Amino acid sequence: MLRITRAAGPGPAETLKLEGKLVGPWVAALRQECGGSRPRLDLSAVDYVDAAGLALLRELLAGGATLASCSALVAEMLHPEVR
Repeated sequence: MLRITRAAGPGPAETLKLEGKLVGPWVAALRQECGGSRPRLDLSAVDYVDAAGLALLRELLAGGATLASCSALVAEMLHPEVR
């Protein structure tokens, strides 16, 4: 399960706080929630990301989304070359 909460962020970007697991059908839900926007993503409460979720996060970041926060696990998955 994945909970997505919208919050006003600093500046014009809206913050999406994600809680739970970014897997399976929740990947499509996040894609739809983001639409064409470039949100700030708060991933501090995400405890698991599957391959499809990781691909979407990388796509969103490449498209201009930013990270507000993330767990060490998610940071390692997103940037394995940084140690």
